[in-house]
Amino acid sequence: MDLLNDRVALITGSSRGIGAAIATLFAKEGAKVALHGRDEQALATVQRAIESEVQRGRVISVVADVTRFSEIERMRGEIERALGPVDVLVANAGGNSAPPGPVEEMTEDAWRNVVDANLTATFLTLKSFLPGMKQRGRGAIVTMSSAAARRPHEKSPVAYAAAKAGVQLLTRDVALQAGPFGIRANCITPETIMTERNMRQIPEPMQKTLTEQHAVRRLGTPEDVARAALFLASDQSAWISGVMLDVAGGSVMV
Repeated sequence: MDLLNDRVALITGSSRGIGAAIATLFAKEGAKVALHGRDEQALATVQRAIESEVQRGRVISVVADVTRFSEIERMRGEIERALGPVDVLVANAGGNSAPPGPVEEMTEDAWRNVVDANLTATFLTLKSFLPGMKQRGRGAIVTMSSAAARRPHEKSPVAYAAAKAGVQLLTRDVALQAGPFGIRANCITPETIMTERNMRQIPEPMQKTLTEQHAVRRLGTPEDVARAALFLASDQSAWISGVMLDVAGGSVMV
């Protein structure tokens, strides 16, 4: 359908997993895609896979630490020179390096690392790309939260959940601030997604247990999230902004 025909799309954290799936689908829908990550070899693998599957459009790879504003600004310049100004921004980069546990047992460094990787990285990415979008009078922003931020749990990875909850409110604030400039901002909140990493790390008995916690009796795939991102990035959602979209198989109903 070419829902993103000739639009320039940056997907941060797209060297694997959910980000790679989003980038692949966007390229199939006609977007000029900028992949982002910090692992050059992984980025090259994703870029080759997209180029072999999609026989048109352009794909580039950029390397940057999105917890540093100067590196994001450099990345933005590289993308604009190669593809043009970014029309669609998917702030997907993030992750959790702190295991669940009591708040008082978490180290300060562990807290800061997780908050920086998720909330600060999203803030700095939006800070870099919003001025250009406002000047051009258009843009679609999709941020990435988590079901962990949608409801409390005694075994929650607290720093990650708190950071992702911050991403949700940040997204809604941006939707209000940037809406008058023709910019939409929405947030995806996935539940357990069976990326290659999760396939390796979650034992099969635990996968079965998790499946039973979903109204739709299966676990999510990166492609499930990619289809949601495409909807929010395209004109099919032209009058939707400031929403939290739970890609969670019915496990989150709030």
